[in-house]
Amino acid sequence: MPTIAIKPELIRWAIDRSGLPVDELAQRFTKLEQWVTGEKQPTFRQLEDFAKKTMTPFGFLFLDEPPQEQLPIPDFRTVGDTPIDRPSPNLIETIHTMQRRQTWMRDYLIEEGNESLTFVGSGKGANDIVGLARQVRRTLNLDVDWAERLATWDEALTTLRRAIERIGILVFSNSVVGLNNRRNLDPEEFRGFVLCDSHAPLIFLNSADSKSAQMFTLAHELTHVWLGTDGLFNLVRMMPSNKGAEQFCNRVAAEFLVPGDKLKERWDEASEIDTPFDVIARQFKISPLVAARRALDLRLIDQSAFFRFYEQYRESWLQRKDERRREASGGNFYRTIRSRLSRRFSSAVVRAVREGRILYHDAYRLTDLKGETFNRYARLVLGRDTE
Repeated sequence: MPTIAIKPELIRWAIDRSGLPVDELAQRFTKLEQWVTGEKQPTFRQLEDFAKKTMTPFGFLFLDEPPQEQLPIPDFRTVGDTPIDRPSPNLIETIHTMQRRQTWMRDYLIEEGNESLTFVGSGKGANDIVGLARQVRRTLNLDVDWAERLATWDEALTTLRRAIERIGILVFSNSVVGLNNRRNLDPEEFRGFVLCDSHAPLIFLNSADSKSAQMFTLAHELTHVWLGTDGLFNLVRMMPSNKGAEQFCNRVAAEFLVPGDKLKERWDEASEIDTPFDVIARQFKISPLVAARRALDLRLIDQSAFFRFYEQYRESWLQRKDERRREASGGNFYRTIRSRLSRRFSSAVVRAVREGRILYHDAYRLTDLKGETFNRYARLVLGRDTE
């Protein structure tokens, strides 16, 4: 069969970019080593299969040299003080999907006559951490004790998401790319990101992270909306990027979730037991790591105590993560989809397709759902079906 002349450096680039083990790829593509050295070339069908397996846009393999892919939003992720060089295909595709959804929603809202959201960018230039946290809480119509009255982290996260959606911010979450359970989103790579817009600001949460950790990510990205800035977020050893805006967002998020005066009031009692951070975490529905970091920021503990707890907690969390992965079940498909898609966005798409303003093909592309699966989901969104 005829082969395609592809430069070996593009094959090597696609392999490196995918993050997949070379041994795994070599089992599927028996002549991969010869492709890499240039001794042999793939057929068109083999190259298509290789592009799909390595999550590489097919056209990229015909370029003269490997492209320098740039993230379309500011990247505040670091390992130590060093920026992360190469984003994964899973992250890039997720950002592009969210941008496509945001663009559609923005156009829809403007066509509907919705005015811009006044709180977007309203905190730009602010330096009062407590004041801005209070302003965000007031806009969401949440009082200072809102999380303490809820029983679980899951309930608190749901309550916060709904409050955020009510004021016009879209909140999406997922642990995989689209519906592809083989393409996992790694919380070690990113925990979330925000796309600011005057009509349709959007927050994405990596739901592979724990519920309690997602609470902090959501509060962090919410602060970005108030500053009016896009951003991609991770948090290595609970230490923020050295960028001033990221440090400010972390401090506001921490004050929003755990008001400093409240923590100080309860610290003496909590510190008398062996697990004070667990007690604080349960009260405020946050991760014990966030509780420990908050105690460090308020100088209730020193850095050595914080990092000692951090290493212990991380080791325990990794063990529990492996256990959860082994025990994980499929769950309810439609409940999962409802947790992944923004309710505000879903309602708009369903209304638009039912009114004939967009084609079903467009609705399928926007939601990753097709045929009767989309119709069933639409009925759920409209309250005409049950899970």
